[in-house]
Amino acid sequence: MIIPIRCFSCGKPIAHLWKKFKDRVEKGEDPKKVMDELGLDRYCCRAIFLGHVDLIETTSKFKKF
Repeated sequence: MIIPIRCFSCGKPIAHLWKKFKDRVEKGEDPKKVMDELGLDRYCCRAIFLGHVDLIETTSKFKKF
């Protein structure tokens, strides 16, 4: 799955925040703190970030028909 451009529920643009979020969490920061600092206040936007599984590298290994 690729991160959506906008939140499915509220319509807030969130895709531009994904890389910053991912990098900071991989460095060991608390996801709650990172989302607060990035301005993700609504639970619908937070759910997208916490539930996202980056599958683009896995799916790119397969051929298109």
